[in-house]
Amino acid sequence: MLKTLNQRIFLPVFVSPLEEKNQTGSKKRFARPKLDLLQPLRQWLDKFEIQNRKLAKLIAKLIPAQCPFERDLMLFGRKIGHIPPMCKLNPLYNELVYLRFRALCYLVDQCGEDIQSYC
Repeated sequence: MLKTLNQRIFLPVFVSPLEEKNQTGSKKRFARPKLDLLQPLRQWLDKFEIQNRKLAKLIAKLIPAQCPFERDLMLFGRKIGHIPPMCKLNPLYNELVYLRFRALCYLVDQCGEDIQSYC
């Protein structure tokens, strides 16, 4: 919590507040272990091996190469706003992108296919 001009601002949960450097003894705050409920799914996606051409093609088609939600808002030919890529808010974004990359690598290396249609 920060105090500014007699107003309290509460920091969101995902932002850790700055700790004072001079904290000693019992005043020291210990970091809580974070509970990551998606960790087993992340590990499964990272260990998932692609050994089937049809599965590799399906993965490459289902997972987009770039975020489909990112847009520039145009009015009368002028840019009035921008919608940022919302895919990065997905907690499994990195694992899914890496899975797609491995599927494309399998198609090229093992199957000898041209993957330009997936890009």
